[in-house]
Amino acid sequence: MFYESGEAFRQDPHKSITLLGMSGVGKTMLANKLPKLEWFHYSADYRIGTKYLEEDILDNIKRKAMQVPFLRNLLLSDSIYICSNITVNNLDPISTFLGKIGNPASPAGEEGGLSYAEFRRRQDLHEQGEINSMFDVERFKNKAMDIYGYPNFINDASGSICEIVNPFGADDDPVLAALSAGTLLLYIRAGEADYKRVETAAMRNPKPLFYRDDFLRHAIPEYRRDAGLPAADVDQVDDIDPDDFVKWVFPRLWRHRIPRYQAIVDRHGYVVEAGEVAEVQDEAGFVDLVARAIDRRNREAA
Repeated sequence: MFYESGEAFRQDPHKSITLLGMSGVGKTMLANKLPKLEWFHYSADYRIGTKYLEEDILDNIKRKAMQVPFLRNLLLSDSIYICSNITVNNLDPISTFLGKIGNPASPAGEEGGLSYAEFRRRQDLHEQGEINSMFDVERFKNKAMDIYGYPNFINDASGSICEIVNPFGADDDPVLAALSAGTLLLYIRAGEADYKRVETAAMRNPKPLFYRDDFLRHAIPEYRRDAGLPAADVDQVDDIDPDDFVKWVFPRLWRHRIPRYQAIVDRHGYVVEAGEVAEVQDEAGFVDLVARAIDRRNREAA
């Protein structure tokens, strides 16, 4: 969705925006600054976890609980039930399900590292869930307005959205085509200072991440060389330390995603810098931010 001017955006009574950008650059923080009664906040990660991965997440938790005799007996007698408490601001159940690749005896998380096959299975489930969640955006936008009366809509996309689409193809990717038809795509571009901040947090507490299969197959042999591990087939990961791999791969994944995001916004949307986003305090500031991005792109295209 494009606008002829920033003023045209300001005057639009029904604004619909998709926030794009790396995890940690401020998408959810920005969405949370908008008035709750005026903007419907659609979280892709929340939708993935509560709709498309809910059963898999719970099955994984139950599988672990069944290994504890005390809990096993209670579960088998239907004396207790297990549920996950996913919220927009607490996505830990999703991260725990994704897990980390590597040594199963490692203390990473509660289940150690995962085999390549199991890790890939979970990654594929997440990828399909993320695709589905993006195709749900238009329906939720219409529901938000028709049922609840929200005038505006904001889609807080996952940090891995650039991995589930083909931003370089000659033809429009179906996910990008659907999103850009119904929402304005706003890319929050991170600078070097933003990267350092996010990297510091990632090194302190390495979180599970989503990887394209081709990226992962290239990264694992490179990691083995850098870590001094013997060469092996890509699916031989038992000697890989899960946390060490996540720390090693994080900056590479970040750099890998930059051109993918840029290609998306070059064709479909607008750019704002993370530093600009940090200065936004309220809805008025947000509208100004988007309007400036629209005018900036229009000037550059003139």
